[in-house]
Amino acid sequence: MIRRLFYLSLGAFIALWVMRRLQALQPDHVARRTAAGAAGMLARVRDFTSDALGEAADRETELRARFGLDQSGQGD
Repeated sequence: MIRRLFYLSLGAFIALWVMRRLQALQPDHVARRTAAGAAGMLARVRDFTSDALGEAADRETELRARFGLDQSGQGD
């Protein structure tokens, strides 16, 4: 009797778990997760681009100062 109760409760638990997993795969949930993931990825790309452009500008300023390229109109 206890064994049957155990398997009955195990079956109910597995059925509940499977139903929740299947509900999570509905198209509106998948689309919502995909949109949220894409928005997060876009934010990370924007941050990276901003950092990279800032570092490139700093390096360009450093190189122009080192090689004396700041005087662009005086050599003509």
